[in-house]
Amino acid sequence: MALARKGFRNGEGAVADLTRLGNVPDTLVDQIAGVASPDTALASLTSIADRFGARKLLDLLAGDADLRQRLLVVLGTSQALGDFLVRHPEHVVDLSTDELSTTPIGLDVRRRQMAEATTADELRVAYYRKLLHIAARDLTALTSFEESSAELADLAVATLGAALKIAEAADENADLCRLTIMAMGKTGGRELNYVSDVDVIFIHEPAEGADDGAAIAAATRLAAAVMKLCHEHTSEGTIWEVDANLRPEGSSGPLVRSLSSHIAYYERWATTWEFQALLKARYAAGDEELAQGYLDALSPMIWMASTRENFVTDVRAMRRRVIENIPPNHRERQLKLGAGGLRDVEFAVQLLQLVHGRADVSLRSSTTVHALKALIEGGYVGRRDGAAMEEAYEFLRTLEHRIQLFKLRRSHIVPDDAEDLRRIGRSMGFRQNPAENLTREWQAHRRIVRRLHEKLFYQPLLEAVASLPTDGLRLTPLAAEQRLTALGFADPKGALAHIQALTSGVSRRAAIQKSLLPAMLAWFAESPDPDGGLLAFRKISEGLGETHWYLRKLRDEGEGAEQLAHVLSSSRYVTDLILRAPDSVALLGDDAELKPLERERLRTEVELATSRHKDPRDAIRAVRRVRRRELSRIGIADVLGRLDILEVGEALTDVSTATLDGALKAATAAVEAERGTMPTRLSIVLMGRLGGGEAGYGSDADVMFVHDPVEGADETEAAEAAMAVAQGLRKMLAAPGDDPPLDVDADLRPEGKNGPLVRTFAAYKAYYEKWSAVWEAQALLRASAEVGDPDLNQRFTALIDPLRWPEGGATPAEIREVRRIKARVDSERLPRGANPNTHLKLGRGGLADVEWTVQLLQMQHAHAVPEMRTTRTLDALHAALKADLVSHDDAQALEASWRLVSRIRNAVVLMRGKPAESMVEQASERAGVAHLLGYGMEQSERMVDEYLRTTRQARKVVERIFYE
Repeated sequence: MALARKGFRNGEGAVADLTRLGNVPDTLVDQIAGVASPDTALASLTSIADRFGARKLLDLLAGDADLRQRLLVVLGTSQALGDFLVRHPEHVVDLSTDELSTTPIGLDVRRRQMAEATTADELRVAYYRKLLHIAARDLTALTSFEESSAELADLAVATLGAALKIAEAADENADLCRLTIMAMGKTGGRELNYVSDVDVIFIHEPAEGADDGAAIAAATRLAAAVMKLCHEHTSEGTIWEVDANLRPEGSSGPLVRSLSSHIAYYERWATTWEFQALLKARYAAGDEELAQGYLDALSPMIWMASTRENFVTDVRAMRRRVIENIPPNHRERQLKLGAGGLRDVEFAVQLLQLVHGRADVSLRSSTTVHALKALIEGGYVGRRDGAAMEEAYEFLRTLEHRIQLFKLRRSHIVPDDAEDLRRIGRSMGFRQNPAENLTREWQAHRRIVRRLHEKLFYQPLLEAVASLPTDGLRLTPLAAEQRLTALGFADPKGALAHIQALTSGVSRRAAIQKSLLPAMLAWFAESPDPDGGLLAFRKISEGLGETHWYLRKLRDEGEGAEQLAHVLSSSRYVTDLILRAPDSVALLGDDAELKPLERERLRTEVELATSRHKDPRDAIRAVRRVRRRELSRIGIADVLGRLDILEVGEALTDVSTATLDGALKAATAAVEAERGTMPTRLSIVLMGRLGGGEAGYGSDADVMFVHDPVEGADETEAAEAAMAVAQGLRKMLAAPGDDPPLDVDADLRPEGKNGPLVRTFAAYKAYYEKWSAVWEAQALLRASAEVGDPDLNQRFTALIDPLRWPEGGATPAEIREVRRIKARVDSERLPRGANPNTHLKLGRGGLADVEWTVQLLQMQHAHAVPEMRTTRTLDALHAALKADLVSHDDAQALEASWRLVSRIRNAVVLMRGKPAESMVEQASERAGVAHLLGYGMEQSERMVDEYLRTTRQARKVVERIFYE
């Protein structure tokens, strides 16, 4: 019980260990109880005593207080170093004051110490002996975090040098080549962890007079031997993995290359992240002159990387890959790669170095902390923010060290076990509630890093345009422009002007904008059109800036601000809708507000909107305002990935249907105001994609107008009144104004453009009985009588059902005619110069191919399969699959193409603000479409490849089913 009160978790085990040690002074027990893990320290001490001699060890500890403190702290923090001392108890004395200098041990000393090793096991023992020194100095605060990280890196470099000498001594042809090892990553930056892969690049040249082939073979053997010496397991354990994957072509490239081969690769093929990696390169071992040649040749390329055309894309892609590669169950506990982790600090610092180091050589440090300090001194980062970031980075790195020290295993995951957290917390100085306080502190630093990750890039841009820079910041307008260019802004001068307009002055609005903009700029930069997003944000803010809810909503509801930034910089279509009526911003940040309204609710709203206005012109404006708001709602939800393609089609169809309903009422009221009570009943039959519930953003409203004179009415007057309503409706909806127009297309009516715009029900009946062509019956497959007089709609549906679902199905002659028409469409309607592989509607495997194939199946089989009697393409396809009319694979190929092409079509409209019938060709537009489809901007070619593959597979099905 007494030992438990002191902090031991296993009282029985502690009693047993103390008994084995013999007469242990209470003061020593108390000192053991004060370390991170008293149980681990006591167990290791007892095992060391078994080898060293218990009395001898206790006397040694009693006579040297510094040694005692260092040994116990190490044993309580690192079980693995305790195991090393159990194997080599003679090295306990290394922790005495004489052996453990109070000043940092330089690289040259480490090289000499490690060079004494001549075998693999001697190398391991020498390595762990020096690692013990570093840990003891670190844990007893003889060195700072920065110094201990540098010592670990220098130890790794010295170990590589010793391993190379061992390898050279064992290879009789080693003198055929000159080989150098470049340290990369944290080793190169002198900021290594206790356990980490050691990143390297190997460079070789033939020795004078040596054959090139023999020299390459020798260099490759030496490099492989160095890697094996460092990572192979023996009775003395292993050191660490040597990782050469940062070399040109990664693991696919040769292990060693000549200097000229390295230079050629970086001049022609290297991507941005490879230059970013070179920020850390330094000489480690081997031929120093060759290493200097490597650095001299590549250094200028590093500092031009930010001017590369694909700089922003590469940087975004690299960060995204890092996040995506984290297992989902580790994301919240990932100390290195997760949000608010070490990589956020390192990534931010390196990106700022690449942007500004081209002109400012003071920023060209390979060490994160040194580079951050230089950025602060140079005025690129505010002093307060820089200091907070440095403090957070040191805490996170120290936590990483303590996690790894216990078992000397490579890990960046904060454990969730309470005992592990308790031990780590105590090792970092948390004596009261160590697990809880450690977790609280860690989460606080994570939040700081996440916030400052944005501010490091964007807050200085705000200060750069202010008249009185604060906090010691001296970012010049030119430097600010360079930063904006590197982050993807095409017009940095314009962007700075927008920032200045938004933040100038001392008003409450300006103050809130200053707090908002760092995050907003970050979000703009993650999207395809940051310039357009910032400009639109300025316009909206100028329009709503004095509105009481606008800035408060963005400031207090972070999700709404982020959504607004992504929408404005991703979709010109939705941006235009918001600019027409900025109050649409109120929809953001609330999931419930981003759900499309159901059709009946929409119709009720439209009906109420029209009923409030006696003047039909006011009524139609009210209807169009409702339509604009709903288009905004749907577009925002779509851009944010909240809707699938079927939900988008359904929602857009509902909006158009409600709009036509309201417009019909307004147009009817206008005619009645002129002519008196309507002498006829009217209906609007929805056709095409609108009739199928599959409307797109660029779709016209395909319709047919039907009227039926009331009993006793003059037919001529009825026809004139119906025509006036139809023409008035089309004119009202197509008129320019603040709300987007809706073009009503009636070309699918009988006789097309040559036929009357409006027919009576009787005329339709007579026409269909005598003159209806196959193509008209096919068009009726998607006819949906939804708007206007309910009874007339029902009668019209009953009229056309026998035509589109004929008893016995389509005749062989009708099927041949459908195929002939389709072949003619394929050959004649494709626009001149259009690529048949990439035309979204008429291209191979495109929408027309899929829809005509499904419609042919309906014409053949819907009479016998009632489920196929639907206006919706995919519903009909699913019914055909269920009836075994198509195979599962064929149905899947057709559906995949229909979905993907429909999504691309919509994405083009969202991105450009106007329709396009073919796949966009410009790289920037493809990146924008890929972004909206969820591929990521840098994966536009993958999107195109998937489109071509999917449509090609669909075309094979079309040729087999449609054309037989």
